[in-house]
Amino acid sequence: VMHVHGRATGDPAPLAADYVSTVTGVLAAQGATAALLARRRGRPPLRTRTSLAQGALLTVTQYLAAATAEETRGTDGGTGLATLTTADAVRVEIETLDPTAWAGFWQRLGVPPRTAGRGWLPFQTRFGTAVCPLPPELRAAVRTHPLEAVRAAGAAHGVSVAAIGEATTAPPGLAPWTLAPAPPADPSPPLPAVTDPDALPLAGLRVVESARRVQGPVAGHVLRLLGAEVVRVEPPGGDPMRGLPPVAGGCSVRFSALNHGKSVHEADLTTRQGRDAVRELVSRADVFLHNWAPGKAAALRLDADALHAVNPRLVYASASGFGTALGPVPPIGTDYLAQVHGGLAAALRPAGEPLAPSLMTVTDVLGGLVLAQAVLAGLLARQETGRGCRAASSLLSAAALVPRPPRRVALSALDRPLPTADGLLYLGAEARALPREVARTVGATGTAPVGERLRTRTTDAWLAELREAGLPSVAVRTDLAALAADPAFARAVLPPDDSLPYARPAAPWEFTEETP
Repeated sequence: VMHVHGRATGDPAPLAADYVSTVTGVLAAQGATAALLARRRGRPPLRTRTSLAQGALLTVTQYLAAATAEETRGTDGGTGLATLTTADAVRVEIETLDPTAWAGFWQRLGVPPRTAGRGWLPFQTRFGTAVCPLPPELRAAVRTHPLEAVRAAGAAHGVSVAAIGEATTAPPGLAPWTLAPAPPADPSPPLPAVTDPDALPLAGLRVVESARRVQGPVAGHVLRLLGAEVVRVEPPGGDPMRGLPPVAGGCSVRFSALNHGKSVHEADLTTRQGRDAVRELVSRADVFLHNWAPGKAAALRLDADALHAVNPRLVYASASGFGTALGPVPPIGTDYLAQVHGGLAAALRPAGEPLAPSLMTVTDVLGGLVLAQAVLAGLLARQETGRGCRAASSLLSAAALVPRPPRRVALSALDRPLPTADGLLYLGAEARALPREVARTVGATGTAPVGERLRTRTTDAWLAELREAGLPSVAVRTDLAALAADPAFARAVLPPDDSLPYARPAAPWEFTEETP
């Protein structure tokens, strides 16, 4: 995680808020809810467990896939954040999914079209690479315009512009997800009983997913890992993201990492025939989930009311960027703007560093996990009441889950990865709380501080010394490809095989039947 987060700035760096702990907490809630649902369906009581390591691995799923696909190794490169600085020294994040809007925005700021065009690919692929090496001319152009002018350029061309402030807090009153019962209807029968001791908790359930990018597909991916059958609705010819580099085995490995194991039904939702096909799928499903743009579900007549008329027992789950928190016309609902508006762009970077979102997709992944938890809660409620429901979450509401102090955290040198003779190590919490003990253990003095001493020996040698002194620490891993062959992750990482040409995290829960 430090490696992926730190790619944009050139070196591994810790997230300054408890993101991985939050992810793991949501995974624990998912495991517990799924186990309870299985119990309601006739399974004996299940014990479930997960870990911080499994949570961390899940957050780097797409990066691990890209690093381990044989045909594509070494395709990611460069450094750089997407964050820009205006003439009045305001740090801003911009967003658009439209290349025409991108070109118009930069032309208004005085950048020639060809130069602006060189920035489009790194800007769009930053979601998968965690770096954004923009042409320097683009950064220079923004530095000659005040915030007001940059915002005006964005407004003129449909580009969202968000100023990044020092506040680490999220908007108040945001629930991670919401549930609302479907309109009254004849109660549905309970879910079919599952007595197979080897069955996963959601075995026998069907999810229909119409989602793109990361947030929605993560939710479907998690539900599939819990045993559900997932059917993806894609446009004729397939989701365009299937061709996004890097490609292995004829498909984008980043796309496949979140969507393998799902069946596909192609439908053109702009046609009546395509919408009818979705209604037919939903009539036989337990869950429908999407992350469409605001207003699209109603425009397609595939909103909750319309689909509950087809299937009253349906759990209808929708994900958005901001829900209703930022008004009726919110910014473009993507990860990095959610970090800005949710206070994470400030909270994830320590005091003294320039304000910027992490280019790791932190809210996309967490948002998908939160949506999956909302679905699980909806399924459990349906099992109890016989009624379907509406579940909703957003990137912003997921971001609000991450605990953070009221002000940015200051990190000392010992709070960061420390170079050794052959790599990097990170001091454990106990060690960082006892800097004098660390100095004594490594033989540091006033003329040879800890950092200098650590450079004299290998990582493994220092880890052994620190462990012996009761100061456990860890090596900072900077080669994702090596995880697949590391015995320490033998059960947590599945290596490339004949079916999938890349490594991926194993399911992050273990379920065992409780014995009397």
